[in-house]
Amino acid sequence: MPKVFLGMSGGVDSSVSAILLKEQGYDVTGIYMKNWSKDLPGMKCPWAEDLADAKRVAVGLDLDFEVWDFEADYKRKVVDYMLDEFQKGHTPNPDIMCNEEIKFKLFYERAMECGADFIATGHYARADGQNLLRAVDENKDQTYFLYRMSNEATAKTIFPVGGMTKPEVKALATTKGLDVATKKESMGVCFVGEVGMKDFLHEYLDTKPGEIRELESDRVLGYHDGAFLYTIGQRHGLYLGGGLPYYVVKKDLAQNLVYVSRNLNDANLWAHELKLENLHLRTDLPADGQIQVRLRHRAPLVSAQLKDDVLIFASPIKRPAAGQSAVFYAGEICLGGGIITE
Repeated sequence: MPKVFLGMSGGVDSSVSAILLKEQGYDVTGIYMKNWSKDLPGMKCPWAEDLADAKRVAVGLDLDFEVWDFEADYKRKVVDYMLDEFQKGHTPNPDIMCNEEIKFKLFYERAMECGADFIATGHYARADGQNLLRAVDENKDQTYFLYRMSNEATAKTIFPVGGMTKPEVKALATTKGLDVATKKESMGVCFVGEVGMKDFLHEYLDTKPGEIRELESDRVLGYHDGAFLYTIGQRHGLYLGGGLPYYVVKKDLAQNLVYVSRNLNDANLWAHELKLENLHLRTDLPADGQIQVRLRHRAPLVSAQLKDDVLIFASPIKRPAAGQSAVFYAGEICLGGGIITE
């Protein structure tokens, strides 16, 4: 009987994954990864509640269950990386780093050392050998967050719900009598629950008020609480009064200035090309470099050509924030991706 170590988060997707794996004849051990437990002012970290939910499901299914503490590694590899990137004025994606460094590296390696034949998670994705494939449910597909998985880990990973739609997963959970069938999905920062990113950053980084200026006139329109907290293209949270919305079009970190404009055609908001760093290619790209690209989770795929480390688009695209990822596809296969620079 093949042995599988399943990451159980206390949510419906990993809980249904446990049911499916057991029904398919696997010897399943549930693992709760304790990645973060620190409370923030006005926000209690949900880890204890999530652990209790995961354990209750495991007990109900008669699964072995363990808690693996990755908190120190998580702080160093994910949180510190994220804070450093924000201080540089970038907008990193901690979920991608968590998957690369924790779930599909540390968890995978420890599971193999403990005698597992496979690992499994509740992600919406599919694996075919070393190939990472988009999920059947296009609206829930999470390969954008998984593109930096190693091929070695992909070949040993099972995604039990990757061939199902979210409504099918919830329906199965309800049929099986799982309490987590109606559990609200977590939002906000991936590791601290509902708290917003800005609130989290305020707890860990020194912020200094500065001016918000109109790009065209250099007129001071308002004030911000730290230029690095803002993202190019951002329109919410500026509090600049009524009328047509302003958009963040430029940041001067040295002077702690944020520049905004009402001009949606401002060149800072659009790009014909994007330069990438830290490329992670899962397989060979087409010889002509023509690929499909996703620039954020759930964003439509757009055609582009990759030349060395530069993505070239046939028509202008809205400029993504530096620090975010561009993920490459050929049909349903995820080819890899890279991190967008300025």
